[in-house]
Amino acid sequence: MQNPSFTFTRAITRHPSESIVNGLRAVDTGTPDFAQMQQDHAAYITTLQAAGLAVTTLPPLSDYPDALFVEDTALCLPKGAILMRPGAPSRLGEVAEIGPSLGTFYDDLRSITKGHVEAGDILTTNTEILVGLSARTDTAGVQDLRDLTKDWGYTVRVVDTPKGVLHFKTDCSLLDGNTILSTKRLADSGCFADYNVIYTAMGEDAAANAIRVNNLVIMASGFPKTAQILRDAGYDVHEVNNSECAKIDGGMSCLSLRF
Repeated sequence: MQNPSFTFTRAITRHPSESIVNGLRAVDTGTPDFAQMQQDHAAYITTLQAAGLAVTTLPPLSDYPDALFVEDTALCLPKGAILMRPGAPSRLGEVAEIGPSLGTFYDDLRSITKGHVEAGDILTTNTEILVGLSARTDTAGVQDLRDLTKDWGYTVRVVDTPKGVLHFKTDCSLLDGNTILSTKRLADSGCFADYNVIYTAMGEDAAANAIRVNNLVIMASGFPKTAQILRDAGYDVHEVNNSECAKIDGGMSCLSLRF
């Protein structure tokens, strides 16, 4: 039986542009090495393909430094896709750029028109859509998302993103139909009370943004304790270097739309 929350056949990614050095970041930890980022992005695509996905890779967009992070622009669900309305003004134009590509795969393509939502704040499980309020996602946007997904049978639940955390999924990811990988600071809020929770290792909070893709869990390298925790729990973990995207607040889920 297929699991709709992590069973996929396709993905959309976008090549990084050299303008990525101007990407948004909460804290300046150095300028990304573009050559290394290109190498890492190629490895990421190869890993998606190893998980069984046909990957469409779009050309770079120099006018939008953060366009590499395609996940924020849309929410892909089995019955249709919803174009987001990013809370970062510099990213609004990315949505129009991704729309035609999604339109080749989806007959039902809807759009957030009120408030703001970035899909980095959305975690879809088998039973519900969890949306974290953040600096990029507000209550008006969540209500619009709720209205747009109601006829598809989804329940939307609002949760709070920890203070100082960019996106809800910065601190969590789906591991299977009922299991969440989470930082302790997020799980302590009680938002995952109905789920099994596996905690990231102490000092490895940045490992929380992983993606379950068919039989693989794809996570950033450099977090050996969390990787071992997941392997001990029976997951097939594949690690991808993310050092350069991390400098501009990017993680594993940000780099693709999976459907």
